[in-house]
Amino acid sequence: MEETTHAMDARTLTTRAVTILADKKGEELVALDVSDVSSLSDYVIVVSGSSPPHLKAMFNDVQHTLKQEGVQPFRKSGTPESGWMVIDYVDVVIHIFLHNTRHYYALEDLWPEAPRLAC
Repeated sequence: MEETTHAMDARTLTTRAVTILADKKGEELVALDVSDVSSLSDYVIVVSGSSPPHLKAMFNDVQHTLKQEGVQPFRKSGTPESGWMVIDYVDVVIHIFLHNTRHYYALEDLWPEAPRLAC
């Protein structure tokens, strides 16, 4: 899975999404290169928000900005109130969590050997 079927390759999409999330004050931002350890995607981004409205703002801004750049999500799931929202771009999957929900599920621990990209 080297390239997405979208307007940009997976690495560029990851970098772009990280920038958007950082601009929205996403907390504990982590981007993992899981291409060698998972067949589901090439990159996983995990970010925390401080409240349900913060999650919703990050979720909406990533989608809106990437759509303007020609990239549409394959699927999306979750609600701000659930504490976990997901945007799936096939080769890049973005998980947006409330702090407690993120620490409960500990997704980053699923791929301890995956390299972390600088965020």
